[in-house]
Amino acid sequence: MRLASCSILLFFAGVARSADVAPPTGGPPPGEAMKLGERIYREGILPSGEPMMAVAMGDIPVDGRMFTCDDCHQRSGIGSVEGTVITWPTNGKELFIPRRRTGAWKPPRTEEEKRSPRRQLPPYWQQVKDVRPAYTDETLARVLRMGVDPAGRRLDRVMPRYLLNDRDMAILIHYLRNLSVVPAPGVDNTAITFATVVTEGVSAGDRKEMLSTLRAYVDAHNAQSRHEERRAKSGPFFRTERNLAYRRIRLLVWELAGPPETWRGQLEARYREEPAFALLGGLAAGSWAPIHTFCEENRIPCILPITDLPVVSESDWYTLYFSKGPYQEGESAAKYLDRVESLPPDARVVQVLRRGDQAGAVARGFEDAWGRFGRPPPVRRMLGEEEPLSGHLLEELTGSHGPAVLLLWLGPGDLPALETLGKGPDRPKYVFLSSTLLNRELSAVPEAARDRVYVTYPSILPQESGRRLDAVRGWLKSRKVPATDLEIQARIYFLGMMLAETIKHLRSEFFREYFLEGFDMMVDQDYAIAVYPRLTFGTGQRYASKGCYIVQLTKGPAPEPIRKSDWVIH
Repeated sequence: MRLASCSILLFFAGVARSADVAPPTGGPPPGEAMKLGERIYREGILPSGEPMMAVAMGDIPVDGRMFTCDDCHQRSGIGSVEGTVITWPTNGKELFIPRRRTGAWKPPRTEEEKRSPRRQLPPYWQQVKDVRPAYTDETLARVLRMGVDPAGRRLDRVMPRYLLNDRDMAILIHYLRNLSVVPAPGVDNTAITFATVVTEGVSAGDRKEMLSTLRAYVDAHNAQSRHEERRAKSGPFFRTERNLAYRRIRLLVWELAGPPETWRGQLEARYREEPAFALLGGLAAGSWAPIHTFCEENRIPCILPITDLPVVSESDWYTLYFSKGPYQEGESAAKYLDRVESLPPDARVVQVLRRGDQAGAVARGFEDAWGRFGRPPPVRRMLGEEEPLSGHLLEELTGSHGPAVLLLWLGPGDLPALETLGKGPDRPKYVFLSSTLLNRELSAVPEAARDRVYVTYPSILPQESGRRLDAVRGWLKSRKVPATDLEIQARIYFLGMMLAETIKHLRSEFFREYFLEGFDMMVDQDYAIAVYPRLTFGTGQRYASKGCYIVQLTKGPAPEPIRKSDWVIH
């Protein structure tokens, strides 16, 4: 109960920083009004629980859940661009001031700016009129209902007209007045504070490799190699916002000790001591779930932690992962069998595994995807902790009327039993293994079984990664960081490359939701990432790797994985 109370206090402390505008008269109290307004804005659900109704394209009645505000204006309210459609900001900071014409000169606000030579511009620049005056509650209600702004201009028909009564409209306007108004904790005029999490149980080597690479990026960012702070003061006026976004980075290392159930309290204590704008990278011994939950409930972005056990969720928003981990391997095996090999509907599938987080994740991934395809659940055969996969057990599993598919979510020590797999007349047509559970020890697969064995491979193939890894090695060498574990170091290298652009994207809008939306708007990445063939981003997408190869192995003592599927199996 104490931890839950701390979490609630952390969240509402952030809300209180922006919720300084009174709620509608006679309406719910401020906290409740913000929750109700947020639900209208994000989900299209009214305080009554009914869906908000709207009219699209001038005359088409639609359920407001189909066209929620944040679909276009984004969760932050800062707006977006889609093709030729520009969606303007709807946050309180921008709605209730006049909007300048795009690209127009903005007059100096401080005495220092007035003395700046770059602010002394020709008169014709200074005479550009505002596009619209500031909104009031009344004109904002009118534009939401009728699509007419304070200047009398009619908005594009792509903007729905919402059918809201006065009370619900007042709640939504109260929410918009307080949306993305005050910058998030962890940022000041000169620095932005990030934290990275390392838990007890992480090896000293992994810890060193992650932190040394992350600190090398921070040092490079703070080195002023492009004179960023000078540019912010004296650069051209049309780059002012982008240049002013530059902040030095302060990196906190939050070390967590003890069992996972105590991590939440430790995180909250660290945050109270010194708030971080977001979490970067990080390593945990075991599941990332306690850190994920802390970030989700306190609305703190967590960017690309290094974990094989992420939380797999369709709705959680604040943690951006590299992939779904082993769960994604199980999903991909199911997709391959259903979409590529087109197994008969009644094909029997057996999964063999021991208790363990990674094996359980692969099995769940397969079961969930298999069920979505309308297939009967696979049979699970659990091995005891000390029970080996023996030839006798394989004979039992693959005897008369044996399975068409055998999924062995086991480690390399169990694979010698596969020697017998090629000898029986009722051997399964497909045997699947996980390269993660094998620790990439592909040579452990007996040659006699390789014609029937398929391996899930959630990374770039080793024969295709050379040039990309060379780029990482070169960067590490230039910063005097030994290249000791490129699996970890290449991920942090990629995180650093993406972070620089995302901070520039923020301009002066240091809001956590907008920070995450900067990653959402990135183009596909296939050059700075050496661990995956491609990473793909999109609105609300929280797993950047969308694929996993299905491979078979060549003969010989050092087998090479050969692709049997595309990276993404549709």
